[in-house]
Amino acid sequence: MKRLFQRQGVLLYLIGYLTWGTVALISVQVIRQAGKPWWWVGGPLLAFALVQALIPEAEAPAWRRCLYLTVQSLLALIPIFLSPEAWSASPILYFILSAQAMLLFPLRPGLLWIGLFILLTAGAFVYTLGVRTGLLTLLPYSGGYLFFGVFAQAVASAEAARRQSQALLADLQAAHRQLQEYALRVEELAVVEERNRLAREMHDTLGHRLTVASVQLEAAQRLCPTDPERAAGLVGNVRDQVREALGELRATVAALRAPVEADLQLPGALRRLADHFEQATGLTVHRALPEEMPPLPATHRLALYRAAQEALTNVQKHATASQVWLVLSFDHEAISLLVGDDGQGPPPAGHPEGFGLRGLRERAGQLGGTLHLEPRPGGGTQVSLRLPRPA
Repeated sequence: MKRLFQRQGVLLYLIGYLTWGTVALISVQVIRQAGKPWWWVGGPLLAFALVQALIPEAEAPAWRRCLYLTVQSLLALIPIFLSPEAWSASPILYFILSAQAMLLFPLRPGLLWIGLFILLTAGAFVYTLGVRTGLLTLLPYSGGYLFFGVFAQAVASAEAARRQSQALLADLQAAHRQLQEYALRVEELAVVEERNRLAREMHDTLGHRLTVASVQLEAAQRLCPTDPERAAGLVGNVRDQVREALGELRATVAALRAPVEADLQLPGALRRLADHFEQATGLTVHRALPEEMPPLPATHRLALYRAAQEALTNVQKHATASQVWLVLSFDHEAISLLVGDDGQGPPPAGHPEGFGLRGLRERAGQLGGTLHLEPRPGGGTQVSLRLPRPA
């Protein structure tokens, strides 16, 4: 019973008992005016209220639900035959039973029960009022039975839809949490994989060269007293090995620093990049960088940082410039990066594009943006990258 209250709402049952109370008052008043004892109708009506408190759940066996409606139908019919004076009140109880039938059964069986209630009411009205008057009086009662039944079925359907929506919402929230966990796990695995790759690379390159250099230095140390020329040759080989190792170390350190720069706030990372560029080249970098940026995913920050890094590298290699401009801006739709110089201008048309710019163009396309290499107004070259702001 409690579950049925929770599922369909307390309001329907309060209305049911309010309707029963109204029927009881009217019937007792009519019986007293007719000079008959009140318990003639009071007894069956009280039994109706008690049995209604034992209404089975919708998941109960069909025989229990049918038994309940059968008993209630007879209890609603008895007062009419005991006291025909109460003919207009007792059939109102079938309004309650019509709603309950639609709650306890699917649509078709529920309508069959309502049809049975109409037949029982028709028999009672014909018995008390005659055929013609009884059938005419039956019409509003029949409409009421159907209305209460359909209304209860609509309430039940709305409640079922609400429960289904809540279940779907819970499933979606659980799936969202699971996807977040998967994303974090994938990110952790990617970091671990990259660290393992760098460790292998350092072991196979830098470790190998330093080991060879150590062995050659030991040999040179032993040969110094007896064969100085050969020892000098070994030292020269060690010098070459160390130079190559330093080059590989710089490449490895650059790869290791990339995630650190990507994790920084973008304006700060670009300022550091410009500072390093000025120290390495002696060129002046004019900066226009916002103090704060809207939240951006790591992919967007890294794309903007790599574009600035590649553009500055190209200025150092090819531009023969004296000044550089680094501009980062944003609006409601996009983030824009502009790197320009006052050098010799872009390469002529048809010149093959380098791997760096090609990779940046592909990265921009994956994020829905564009990258352009074009002449700078006033002379020189500029690289412009525009990425749409993520939703």
